[in-house]
Amino acid sequence: MPAAQARLTFATVTTSAEAQTNSQLAARLADPAFWATDPHPHLARLRSQAPLALCEEPDVPRFWAVSKHADLLRISRDPATFCSSKGVLLMDLVRDLPHIPGALLYIDPPDHVRYRRLLNPAFSTSKMRALEANTRTRVRALIDALPSGEPVDIVAKLTVPFPLLVIADLLGVPGEDWPRFYKWSDIMIGAATEITDESITMLGEMANYFLEMVAQRRIDPRDDLVTMLCHADVDGHTLTDEELMMFYGQLLVAGNETTRNLLSGGLIALAEHPDQWQLLRDDPARIPIAVEELLRWTTPVISFMRTATCDVTVSDTQISEGDPLLLLYTSANRDEDAFGPTAIQLDVTRETNNQVAFGFGEHFCLGAALARIEARVFFEEVTTRFSTIALAGEPQRLASGVIAGITSAPLLFTS
Repeated sequence: MPAAQARLTFATVTTSAEAQTNSQLAARLADPAFWATDPHPHLARLRSQAPLALCEEPDVPRFWAVSKHADLLRISRDPATFCSSKGVLLMDLVRDLPHIPGALLYIDPPDHVRYRRLLNPAFSTSKMRALEANTRTRVRALIDALPSGEPVDIVAKLTVPFPLLVIADLLGVPGEDWPRFYKWSDIMIGAATEITDESITMLGEMANYFLEMVAQRRIDPRDDLVTMLCHADVDGHTLTDEELMMFYGQLLVAGNETTRNLLSGGLIALAEHPDQWQLLRDDPARIPIAVEELLRWTTPVISFMRTATCDVTVSDTQISEGDPLLLLYTSANRDEDAFGPTAIQLDVTRETNNQVAFGFGEHFCLGAALARIEARVFFEEVTTRFSTIALAGEPQRLASGVIAGITSAPLLFTS
């Protein structure tokens, strides 16, 4: 065999072997159980070895895994080329995607812009700041109720009820209903992986709850989000009951899941890094910067998907029209090219922080301002109240490729 032909054959074999390895690396991302372990060594390997890895494994949907910060930003800022309407979850690749009016995650411009314009006034900076005093009252009451001098599961006692009580205040529904919201919210997250008879029943229960609220607010309007939406005018039309249910459900999930897991994961991180905890106790003015770092570190939303609307090149890789791309926010937030050599370290004093925990572009999180206020108030209160925190057991993590959930986390606080 001529030398040139031999070299060509070897190169082809090597490329094929690398592609197979990269495909297997990407396929692991589709297993919810993978995300209940520490994903970061695996994600670091993807960033280094295959920043855009094509999954072509049996019994796994075909998709590209996007692990680099720059690629994620490029895709997110171009909804015309990379759309959301073909699906945002891996399970969308193996089911008939229903048309759901008002499902913001699945809507592209210009319809997405129209719906966001409707919701933006409810999340204005002034309205969010007006919630701060009551938000502080809520978290203080929960801290006061914590048992003293013994391990406590901060998920059950603190980080679950707190954001649910805040979103109840925003919506204008009774705070004592938060356990129901918790159940519905977790059911909706579970349905992102698998729809069951139980999830269908629970979602119907949630819809009936809000339909009753809507009926009340239409005859007895109040200064709350339920009232604002059910009386809203969209291009000369009021929202349908189906659109309203979708909005309320999304606000319920987005209004607590991201914040809950930021707070849970943030407390765990600070317990594991007592030097970082002490920095915040010594100088509470650092807390707003620390919130950005904890958002980067925890990245409560793991991933969402986009679909290429045409043939396009991303970082010298050819993507075909119709190809799905899984945007790995968790990986992007540890990208050394974006955050430097300390990307794998927790640094609550990090000044330059282009974290993407709230997404980027058209689908940037609507409630980001509220989540930041909740987190700032929360960490101000816990660092003031307690001198130390420590893990009192192994945190348990949710098996989900969508939400970086903490299901339990026993901590010991010292006053």
